[in-house]
Amino acid sequence: MKKKRKKIAKSTARNKTRLRLPDLDQAKAAVLNSLRSPESQRGYQHALDEFIAWYCSEPRLSFNKTVVTWYRIHLESRQLAPGTINVRLASVRRLAYEAADSGLLSPELAAGIRRVKGAKKLGVRLRNWLTAEEARLLWQLPSTDILKGKRDRAILAVLLGCGLRRRELAQLLFDHFQRREDHWAIVDLIGKAGHVRTVPVPEWVKQTVDEWVNAAGVTNGKLFRCVCKAGTAWGDGMTEKVVWHVVKEYAAKLGLSKVAPHGLRRSCARLCHAAGGELEQIQFLLGHVSVQTTEKYLGCKQRLKGAVNDQIGIEPAL
Repeated sequence: MKKKRKKIAKSTARNKTRLRLPDLDQAKAAVLNSLRSPESQRGYQHALDEFIAWYCSEPRLSFNKTVVTWYRIHLESRQLAPGTINVRLASVRRLAYEAADSGLLSPELAAGIRRVKGAKKLGVRLRNWLTAEEARLLWQLPSTDILKGKRDRAILAVLLGCGLRRRELAQLLFDHFQRREDHWAIVDLIGKAGHVRTVPVPEWVKQTVDEWVNAAGVTNGKLFRCVCKAGTAWGDGMTEKVVWHVVKEYAAKLGLSKVAPHGLRRSCARLCHAAGGELEQIQFLLGHVSVQTTEKYLGCKQRLKGAVNDQIGIEPAL
Protein backbone atom coordinates (compact mmCIF):
# COMPACT_ATOMS: atom_id res chain seq x y z
CA MET A 1 0.00 0.00 0.00
CA LYS A 2 2.81 2.43 0.88
CA LYS A 3 4.53 1.79 -2.45
CA LYS A 4 1.28 2.46 -4.31
CA ARG A 5 0.79 5.75 -2.42
CA LYS A 6 4.33 6.88 -3.29
CA LYS A 7 3.76 6.04 -6.95
CA ILE A 8 0.48 7.97 -6.94
CA ALA A 9 2.19 11.02 -5.31
CA LYS A 10 5.02 10.93 -7.86
CA SER A 11 2.65 10.64 -10.79
CA THR A 12 0.55 13.52 -9.41
CA ALA A 13 3.66 15.74 -9.15
CA ARG A 14 4.67 14.85 -12.71
CA ASN A 15 1.26 15.74 -14.09
CA LYS A 16 0.66 18.89 -12.02
CA THR A 17 1.43 22.06 -13.98
CA ARG A 18 -0.72 24.78 -12.44
CA LEU A 19 -0.43 25.85 -8.82
CA ARG A 20 -3.39 27.21 -6.89
CA LEU A 21 -3.13 29.81 -4.14
CA PRO A 22 -2.89 27.22 -1.30
CA ASP A 23 -0.06 25.49 -3.19
CA LEU A 24 1.75 28.80 -3.67
CA ASP A 25 1.35 29.71 0.00
CA GLN A 26 2.70 26.32 1.04
CA ALA A 27 5.73 26.67 -1.25
CA LYS A 28 6.29 30.26 -0.06
CA ALA A 29 6.29 29.12 3.57
CA ALA A 30 8.88 26.47 2.70
CA VAL A 31 11.09 29.11 1.06
CA LEU A 32 10.92 31.47 4.04
CA ASN A 33 11.59 28.66 6.52
CA SER A 34 14.74 27.74 4.60
CA LEU A 35 16.23 31.23 5.11
CA ARG A 36 18.11 32.11 8.30
CA SER A 37 18.58 35.83 7.84
CA PRO A 38 15.65 38.13 8.81
CA GLU A 39 16.70 40.50 6.01
CA SER A 40 16.55 37.69 3.46
CA GLN A 41 13.19 36.53 4.79
CA ARG A 42 11.78 40.05 4.53
CA GLY A 43 13.12 40.55 1.01
CA TYR A 44 11.95 37.16 -0.26
CA GLN A 45 8.52 37.55 1.32
CA HIS A 46 8.02 40.89 -0.42
CA ALA A 47 9.22 39.48 -3.76
CA LEU A 48 7.06 36.34 -3.49
CA ASP A 49 3.97 38.29 -2.44
CA GLU A 50 4.35 40.46 -5.54
CA PHE A 51 4.79 37.44 -7.81
CA ILE A 52 1.82 35.56 -6.33
CA ALA A 53 -0.38 38.65 -6.70
CA TRP A 54 0.67 38.96 -10.36
CA TYR A 55 0.28 35.21 -10.97
CA CYS A 56 -3.23 35.15 -9.50
CA SER A 57 -4.37 38.43 -11.10
CA GLU A 58 -5.09 36.67 -14.43
CA PRO A 59 -5.74 33.06 -15.42
CA ARG A 60 -2.36 31.41 -16.05
CA LEU A 61 -2.07 28.27 -18.15
CA SER A 62 0.74 26.87 -16.07
CA PHE A 63 3.55 27.67 -13.67
CA ASN A 64 6.34 27.15 -16.18
CA LYS A 65 9.29 28.79 -17.91
CA THR A 66 7.09 30.80 -20.28
CA VAL A 67 5.01 32.31 -17.48
CA VAL A 68 8.13 33.27 -15.48
CA THR A 69 9.61 34.84 -18.64
CA TRP A 70 6.41 36.90 -18.96
CA TYR A 71 6.89 37.96 -15.35
CA ARG A 72 10.44 39.12 -16.12
CA ILE A 73 9.06 41.18 -19.03
CA HIS A 74 6.47 42.62 -16.63
CA LEU A 75 9.22 43.63 -14.19
CA GLU A 76 11.27 45.19 -16.99
CA SER A 77 8.22 47.20 -18.13
CA ARG A 78 8.15 48.77 -14.67
CA GLN A 79 11.70 50.02 -15.34
CA LEU A 80 13.11 48.32 -12.26
CA ALA A 81 16.88 48.06 -11.87
CA PRO A 82 18.46 44.85 -13.22
CA GLY A 83 19.62 43.92 -9.72
CA THR A 84 16.08 44.25 -8.37
CA ILE A 85 14.68 42.15 -11.22
CA ASN A 86 17.25 39.43 -10.65
CA VAL A 87 16.43 39.27 -6.93
CA ARG A 88 12.72 38.87 -7.77
CA LEU A 89 13.50 36.11 -10.27
CA ALA A 90 15.75 34.35 -7.76
CA SER A 91 12.84 34.19 -5.33
CA VAL A 92 10.58 32.71 -8.04
CA ARG A 93 13.21 30.08 -8.92
CA ARG A 94 13.43 29.14 -5.25
CA LEU A 95 9.64 28.95 -5.09
CA ALA A 96 9.66 26.49 -7.99
CA TYR A 97 12.40 24.43 -6.34
CA GLU A 98 10.48 24.14 -3.06
CA ALA A 99 7.24 23.38 -4.90
CA ALA A 100 8.90 20.54 -6.79
CA ASP A 101 10.61 19.28 -3.64
CA SER A 102 7.21 19.15 -1.89
CA GLY A 103 5.58 17.29 -4.77
CA LEU A 104 3.44 20.30 -5.77
CA LEU A 105 5.07 20.80 -9.18
CA SER A 106 6.64 18.48 -11.70
CA PRO A 107 10.48 18.46 -11.63
CA GLU A 108 10.60 19.15 -15.38
CA LEU A 109 8.68 22.42 -15.03
CA ALA A 110 10.78 23.46 -12.02
CA ALA A 111 13.97 22.81 -14.00
CA GLY A 112 12.65 24.97 -16.85
CA ILE A 113 11.84 27.83 -14.47
CA ARG A 114 15.36 27.72 -13.04
CA ARG A 115 16.69 28.24 -16.59
CA VAL A 116 14.94 31.60 -17.02
CA LYS A 117 17.67 34.17 -17.64
CA GLY A 118 17.95 37.25 -15.49
CA ALA A 119 18.18 40.85 -16.61
CA LYS A 120 21.51 42.02 -17.98
CA LYS A 121 23.41 44.58 -15.95
CA LEU A 122 24.61 47.27 -18.34
CA GLY A 123 27.16 49.47 -16.60
CA VAL A 124 27.40 50.35 -12.91
CA ARG A 125 24.75 52.38 -11.08
CA LEU A 126 26.08 55.32 -9.09
CA ARG A 127 25.34 54.80 -5.40
CA ASN A 128 25.09 57.34 -2.61
CA TRP A 129 28.32 57.90 -0.71
CA LEU A 130 29.10 60.69 1.69
CA THR A 131 32.29 62.67 1.57
CA ALA A 132 34.33 62.97 4.75
CA GLU A 133 33.01 66.50 5.29
CA GLU A 134 29.37 65.44 4.75
CA ALA A 135 29.77 62.49 7.11
CA ARG A 136 31.31 64.72 9.80
CA LEU A 137 28.49 67.27 9.50
CA LEU A 138 25.86 64.54 9.60
CA TRP A 139 26.87 62.77 12.82
CA GLN A 140 27.56 66.08 14.61
CA LEU A 141 24.21 67.58 13.58
CA PRO A 142 22.02 66.22 16.46
CA SER A 143 21.99 68.50 19.49
CA THR A 144 23.63 67.15 22.63
CA ASP A 145 21.47 69.40 24.83
CA ILE A 146 18.63 66.87 24.80
CA LEU A 147 18.58 63.10 25.35
CA LYS A 148 17.20 62.32 21.89
CA GLY A 149 20.03 64.31 20.33
CA LYS A 150 22.61 62.33 22.30
CA ARG A 151 21.02 59.05 21.16
CA ASP A 152 20.74 60.12 17.52
CA ARG A 153 24.34 61.34 17.47
CA ALA A 154 25.49 57.98 18.85
CA ILE A 155 23.41 56.10 16.24
CA LEU A 156 24.91 58.09 13.36
CA ALA A 157 28.42 57.74 14.79
CA VAL A 158 28.15 53.93 15.03
CA LEU A 159 26.71 53.65 11.51
CA LEU A 160 29.40 55.84 9.98
CA GLY A 161 32.34 54.82 12.15
CA CYS A 162 31.69 51.07 12.38
CA GLY A 163 29.68 50.31 9.24
CA LEU A 164 26.90 48.39 10.99
CA ARG A 165 23.65 47.38 9.32
CA ARG A 166 20.55 48.98 10.84
CA ARG A 167 19.30 45.64 12.20
CA GLU A 168 22.70 45.02 13.81
CA LEU A 169 22.54 48.45 15.44
CA ALA A 170 19.00 47.90 16.71
CA GLN A 171 20.07 44.55 18.22
CA LEU A 172 23.30 45.92 19.72
CA LEU A 173 23.78 45.05 23.39
CA PHE A 174 25.53 47.00 26.13
CA ASP A 175 27.82 44.00 26.72
CA HIS A 176 28.92 43.92 23.07
CA PHE A 177 31.35 46.77 23.83
CA GLN A 178 34.52 45.29 25.26
CA ARG A 179 38.19 46.20 25.52
CA ARG A 180 40.38 43.93 23.37
CA GLU A 181 44.08 44.38 22.51
CA ASP A 182 43.99 47.83 24.14
CA HIS A 183 41.22 48.90 21.75
CA TRP A 184 37.44 49.14 22.05
CA ALA A 185 35.48 46.67 19.94
CA ILE A 186 32.00 45.29 19.38
CA VAL A 187 32.72 41.63 20.17
CA ASP A 188 30.93 38.60 18.69
CA LEU A 189 28.35 40.56 16.75
CA ILE A 190 25.91 38.26 14.95
CA GLY A 191 25.27 39.68 11.50
CA LYS A 192 23.55 38.64 8.30
CA ALA A 193 23.02 34.88 7.79
CA GLY A 194 24.28 34.26 11.33
CA HIS A 195 27.89 35.26 10.57
CA VAL A 196 29.83 36.34 13.67
CA ARG A 197 32.43 39.10 13.58
CA THR A 198 34.21 41.59 15.82
CA VAL A 199 34.05 45.27 14.87
CA PRO A 200 36.74 47.76 15.99
CA VAL A 201 35.28 50.92 17.57
CA PRO A 202 37.11 54.24 17.12
CA GLU A 203 37.64 56.32 20.25
CA TRP A 204 35.39 59.15 19.03
CA VAL A 205 32.55 56.69 18.44
CA LYS A 206 32.97 55.18 21.93
CA GLN A 207 32.93 58.66 23.51
CA THR A 208 29.71 59.52 21.67
CA VAL A 209 28.10 56.23 22.79
CA ASP A 210 29.22 56.85 26.38
CA GLU A 211 27.50 60.25 26.40
CA TRP A 212 24.21 58.59 25.44
CA VAL A 213 24.63 55.65 27.82
CA ASN A 214 25.47 57.85 30.81
CA ALA A 215 22.61 60.26 30.13
CA ALA A 216 20.04 57.49 29.57
CA GLY A 217 21.25 55.33 32.46
CA VAL A 218 21.70 52.22 30.29
CA THR A 219 23.70 49.55 32.12
CA ASN A 220 22.56 46.34 30.43
CA GLY A 221 20.38 44.94 27.67
CA LYS A 222 19.87 46.75 24.37
CA LEU A 223 22.20 49.69 23.91
CA PHE A 224 19.75 51.99 22.14
CA ARG A 225 16.25 52.75 23.47
CA CYS A 226 13.27 54.84 22.47
CA VAL A 227 13.02 58.39 23.80
CA CYS A 228 9.56 59.73 24.66
CA LYS A 229 8.34 63.29 24.13
CA ALA A 230 9.11 64.07 27.75
CA GLY A 231 12.79 63.49 26.95
CA THR A 232 13.35 60.27 28.87
CA ALA A 233 14.41 56.82 27.69
CA TRP A 234 11.81 54.06 27.88
CA GLY A 235 11.37 50.45 26.81
CA ASP A 236 14.01 47.78 26.36
CA GLY A 237 15.04 48.59 22.79
CA MET A 238 13.94 50.09 19.49
CA THR A 239 13.07 48.90 16.00
CA GLU A 240 14.95 49.21 12.72
CA LYS A 241 12.38 51.80 11.60
CA VAL A 242 13.66 54.16 14.27
CA VAL A 243 17.17 53.89 12.82
CA TRP A 244 15.76 54.58 9.35
CA HIS A 245 13.90 57.71 10.50
CA VAL A 246 16.92 59.04 12.41
CA VAL A 247 19.13 58.83 9.32
CA LYS A 248 16.48 60.29 6.99
CA GLU A 249 15.70 63.15 9.40
CA TYR A 250 19.22 64.51 9.67
CA ALA A 251 20.22 63.69 6.10
CA ALA A 252 17.25 65.75 4.86
CA LYS A 253 18.46 68.72 6.93
CA LEU A 254 21.73 68.60 5.00
CA GLY A 255 19.95 68.29 1.66
CA LEU A 256 20.87 64.60 1.34
CA SER A 257 17.34 63.24 0.93
CA LYS A 258 18.41 60.07 -0.92
CA VAL A 259 20.78 58.88 1.81
CA ALA A 260 19.57 55.80 3.73
CA PRO A 261 21.16 53.80 6.61
CA HIS A 262 22.88 51.42 4.17
CA GLY A 263 24.39 54.44 2.45
CA LEU A 264 26.23 55.21 5.69
CA ARG A 265 27.59 51.65 5.72
CA ARG A 266 28.88 52.09 2.16
CA SER A 267 30.30 55.49 3.10
CA CYS A 268 32.19 53.93 6.01
CA ALA A 269 33.79 51.41 3.64
CA ARG A 270 34.76 54.06 1.10
CA LEU A 271 36.17 56.45 3.70
CA CYS A 272 38.22 53.59 5.20
CA HIS A 273 39.63 52.80 1.76
CA ALA A 274 40.36 56.47 1.02
CA ALA A 275 42.26 56.68 4.34
CA GLY A 276 44.53 53.82 3.24
CA GLY A 277 42.63 50.89 4.75
CA GLU A 278 43.41 47.46 3.34
CA LEU A 279 40.64 45.75 1.38
CA GLU A 280 40.89 42.61 3.53
CA GLN A 281 40.49 44.61 6.76
CA ILE A 282 37.47 46.46 5.35
CA GLN A 283 35.98 43.07 4.47
CA PHE A 284 36.45 41.95 8.09
CA LEU A 285 34.94 45.22 9.34
CA LEU A 286 31.77 44.85 7.26
CA GLY A 287 31.49 41.08 7.69
CA HIS A 288 31.37 40.23 3.98
CA VAL A 289 31.93 36.61 2.97
CA SER A 290 33.10 37.64 -0.50
CA VAL A 291 35.67 40.33 -1.18
CA GLN A 292 33.78 41.13 -4.40
CA THR A 293 30.90 42.40 -2.27
CA THR A 294 33.29 44.70 -0.42
CA GLU A 295 34.62 46.03 -3.73
CA LYS A 296 31.06 46.93 -4.76
CA TYR A 297 30.69 48.92 -1.54
CA LEU A 298 33.77 50.94 -2.45
CA GLY A 299 32.16 51.90 -5.76
CA CYS A 300 33.44 52.09 -9.29
CA LYS A 301 36.85 53.55 -10.06
CA GLN A 302 35.40 56.34 -12.17
CA ARG A 303 36.54 59.72 -10.86
CA LEU A 304 34.01 62.56 -11.01
CA LYS A 305 36.09 65.17 -9.19
CA GLY A 306 38.89 66.16 -11.56
CA ALA A 307 37.31 64.06 -14.32
CA VAL A 308 39.26 63.25 -17.49
CA ASN A 309 37.03 65.46 -19.64
CA ASP A 310 37.24 68.57 -17.43
CA GLN A 311 40.21 70.02 -19.28
CA ILE A 312 40.53 68.77 -22.87
CA GLY A 313 41.55 71.99 -24.64
CA ILE A 314 38.19 73.16 -26.02
CA GLU A 315 36.98 75.02 -22.94
CA PRO A 316 36.07 78.73 -23.23
CA ALA A 317 38.95 81.02 -22.38
CA LEU A 318 38.79 82.61 -18.94
